[in-house]
Amino acid sequence: MVLRTQICLRLARNLSRKPSDAQNFPVRNFSSTLGRNEINKILPTAAEAIQDMKSGITLLAGGFGLCGVPDTLINQVHCTPSITGLTAVSNNAGVDGAGLGLLLASKQIKRMIASYVGENKTLEKMYLSGELEMELTPQGTLAERCRAGGAGIPAFYTPAAFGTVVQTGDLPLRHNPDGTVAQYSQPRDVKVFDGKSYIMEESIKGDYAFVKAWKADKLGNCQFRFAAANFNGAMGRNAKTTIVEAENIVEVGEIDPAAVHLPGIYVKRVIQSTAKKNIEKYTFAKEEGADMAALGRGDTASKRERIVKRAAKEFHNGMYANLGIGMPMLAPSFVDPSVEVQLQSENGILGLGPYPKKGEEDADLINAGKETVTLLPGASCFGSDESFGMIRAGRIELTMLGAMQVSARGDLANWMLPGKIKGFGGAMDLVSNPSKTRVVVTMEHTDKKGRPKILKQCEFPLTGRACVSRVITELCVFDVDFTNGLTLIELADGVTVDEVRAKTEALFTVADDVQPML
Repeated sequence: MVLRTQICLRLARNLSRKPSDAQNFPVRNFSSTLGRNEINKILPTAAEAIQDMKSGITLLAGGFGLCGVPDTLINQVHCTPSITGLTAVSNNAGVDGAGLGLLLASKQIKRMIASYVGENKTLEKMYLSGELEMELTPQGTLAERCRAGGAGIPAFYTPAAFGTVVQTGDLPLRHNPDGTVAQYSQPRDVKVFDGKSYIMEESIKGDYAFVKAWKADKLGNCQFRFAAANFNGAMGRNAKTTIVEAENIVEVGEIDPAAVHLPGIYVKRVIQSTAKKNIEKYTFAKEEGADMAALGRGDTASKRERIVKRAAKEFHNGMYANLGIGMPMLAPSFVDPSVEVQLQSENGILGLGPYPKKGEEDADLINAGKETVTLLPGASCFGSDESFGMIRAGRIELTMLGAMQVSARGDLANWMLPGKIKGFGGAMDLVSNPSKTRVVVTMEHTDKKGRPKILKQCEFPLTGRACVSRVITELCVFDVDFTNGLTLIELADGVTVDEVRAKTEALFTVADDVQPML
């Protein structure tokens, strides 16, 4: 009993002391019934929040496109030119004039680790001229590298990107001023588990993390809103110093304990968000049939409409599916009303709804193509790390993607054209488990110059090996066997087998009972 009393008295003395600077969180003096100092991580300005931030550190930034981006904090770094030489980790690199695009233009970032950078011309120019080092990473791998770093896991194995330039170490990290490659990535270790190949990825360790929250309290507890969760949770759990900018700073207890998405134990500082929320792609619901305008005009529209209508037959009642941008996103418009499909978007939505009516758009509700969307009743939202856990584990039964090229054995190339810097996005993860997730490709049979897109071997860098199970074009439908190759199973009206052979480089067999492509 005496020993217990001594321990309690010692704990009480320790709790009454002011924390040292090394503990790295502010304490404000507030009156309380106990007469002690209270934890209060709220700071008055972004400038004070980053005042000890040094050059050369690794900065993790939440956000997906322009959704959930901690712009107040990024803007403050931009206004602090003494902070340079940053390694920035984020799904995107912002756009010209916004987000991390500001720090690229001011040359405060020297190295970028990202998944998709296609909207930033400044980055592309700096990367190709040798001013910036860049490590492209599959989106799900990036989320898991950040999550693992925060969970104390130094490395992990993933099926995503096996058989691609990521695994072989052929991804350019840095260029010379003349555009030649100065440094390539490192090859990944490969191991086989249960007969399937996986590559090893090392976790990312952050010095600072900038996080955007919807609500935060003085203890640092945070709640995210809809798709703005994206990478914010994984980033916020990772860094030595996590700084949150919140739209609403609320009283302790106002956030329901079950609604705390980022517990305060991970957060060092909180500030009020003052930056305007941006929307990258305003996309609105159209009158019935007007969505077909997205397919183009004339003969092009006719071809694509045929593909989309056929693709709609791939959906079955109760299915969970993920759709790529472009034609795949239009396929649900032709699904029979009796068929209910749950659409997943890899930025953290399950139960994706249609585009909103004009005036009803929400900056926190976007799809993987950064378009404004809605939620269906019963929808759920979550972080990108959980989203890709669903994907890699094969919980998604169907993924429908566009393609630049498909090989006779089902290899897919859809992330890079020569001379164009875009990034992987989520495609490498989406095709990483073909034994559980059917991969259906929708594409025009030939490119704009009339050259075949279904080849003996893909010429462009691969997204995945032996992953495509069906190809739908305006001419026909192929089934793909990863060992035996292509089989023609359906023909469009007026199309002959000879025409398909003339426009297909890869060899294929013809099914005994070829069906009409309806």
